[in-house]
Amino acid sequence: MEREILHMLDELIEESRDEQVKQAFRAHQTETRGHVQRLEEVFRLFGWEVDDSPCLTIKAIEKEGKANIKKADDSIVDSIILQGAMETKHHEIAFYENLIIHAQALGRQDAAELLQRNLDEERQALEKVTGLARQLAGAKQAV
Repeated sequence: MEREILHMLDELIEESRDEQVKQAFRAHQTETRGHVQRLEEVFRLFGWEVDDSPCLTIKAIEKEGKANIKKADDSIVDSIILQGAMETKHHEIAFYENLIIHAQALGRQDAAELLQRNLDEERQALEKVTGLARQLAGAKQAV
């Protein structure tokens, strides 16, 4: 999932019209690379191979966003992008909360702590994205 999001972030940076949105996504790319590394470590802790199968939810959010961008006026592209980012963040938050529950149930606090770091960063990213969406909406309202 996180690797797919890295790929999506490249595309979103390119599609975005607003420099603040681009900067936020660039910063999140760095965080997401850290998420991938921590997830790989969790897999190692459990002795599992990394599962690279696609995340259908993330793929669906990406597909919906691309379709909406194609139909949209340039003035709302960033709003569409931020909506997709918020949807993605909510999915990731639920994903990490569930993984933490199961890591703790399996007695793997070491894995739970790594996953908690990812969860904390995803929650912060959601706050940033939501703030950007509010800021853009406010700017449009002022026009």
